[in-house]
Amino acid sequence: MVEDSTKYTAQLSPEQLWARPCGNASIGFHLLHIRGVIDRMFTYAAGKSLSAEQFNYLQKEGIVDLNHSVATLIGNLQLQIRQALEVLSMTDPATLTDERFLGRKRIPTTLIGLLFHAAEHAQRHVGQLLVTARCLK
Repeated sequence: MVEDSTKYTAQLSPEQLWARPCGNASIGFHLLHIRGVIDRMFTYAAGKSLSAEQFNYLQKEGIVDLNHSVATLIGNLQLQIRQALEVLSMTDPATLTDERFLGRKRIPTTLIGLLFHAAEHAQRHVGQLLVTARCLK
């Protein structure tokens, strides 16, 4: 995931990072959103509610910020993935079907459902990021 994102974004200018070709979401949005989704799903997987900081991050995912570099966004994503892998390495497989809740509405799900959703949702956005990067070149 990070390897592809790094490969296809390495030469982007700040303007390209936030460009929205054909009205598509920007690469900057995708990089912020992937990190945020992983963070949020793992918070719910731990049986916790989102913090004020996480809600603030969510609100800022779509805001253009030319101060963010591709390298910074990729680095933050790498850190989030490393943290997620650490949690996964300590997860007891016997707990994967334990009940968990998603969002403020507390939609019932399972631990594995949240972990799977984090991976699937992130991968979908990587695909969209790659298409957008291709359009910009």
